[in-house]
Amino acid sequence: MAIDWIGFAYAALLAVGGVVGYTHKGSKISLAAGLTFGSAAGYGAYCVTRDPRNVKISLFSAFLLTIIMGMRFKRSKKLMPAGLVACLSLLMILRLVFMLL
Repeated sequence: MAIDWIGFAYAALLAVGGVVGYTHKGSKISLAAGLTFGSAAGYGAYCVTRDPRNVKISLFSAFLLTIIMGMRFKRSKKLMPAGLVACLSLLMILRLVFMLL
């Protein structure tokens, strides 16, 4: 049973990003979204660790973040944080799909 270190790092990055958004801008929504998606991605990484074919939760959370943050990036044209999170989430989707092949 191999530990999904990349998945856990992605989850930690989301959670830390939410905390940083809260501390710098005072955004409670950023905190809630970061902790919620970070927790979902962390649970998804745990599921992938237990069964490498069980990518549903990780895939769903990464897909949702790709769509949401991609739309925010398209509207704002700011790389941080929307563009970065959208790109990382898209890379996570590609990784999870390749794990299934």
